[in-house]
Amino acid sequence: MSEQSSESFPITTALEFSDRVVSDDLGLVFGVVVRSMGVAKGVAAGFRALAGGEVTQYTKLVEDSRRHALDRMIENARLLGADAIVAMRFDSSEMGQALTEIVAYGTAVRLTARTAAR
Repeated sequence: MSEQSSESFPITTALEFSDRVVSDDLGLVFGVVVRSMGVAKGVAAGFRALAGGEVTQYTKLVEDSRRHALDRMIENARLLGADAIVAMRFDSSEMGQALTEIVAYGTAVRLTARTAAR
């Protein structure tokens, strides 16, 4: 996986960037991660859920999974020659009782500088 992450790769949930123009639409890109909490952490998280409040074990799992899915999506966009992603979204679902799927998806694009209005 590439060491460069979303910090050096422009991504927006909007359809465009304010400072640049989409010159080429390269199509859909996505990154998928399926994770399991594991039995020991799952039991601890279950007890925490009974007590109420934030279940930090699940929060960390979801945050890490989203970052991983985002990095995979960026890697796929770079393979297409993209230099940005627009219309980015996350989706998630449970697979059985032990697995969580996180998907990051968007449209890979190439950008050019926005020309000044005359």
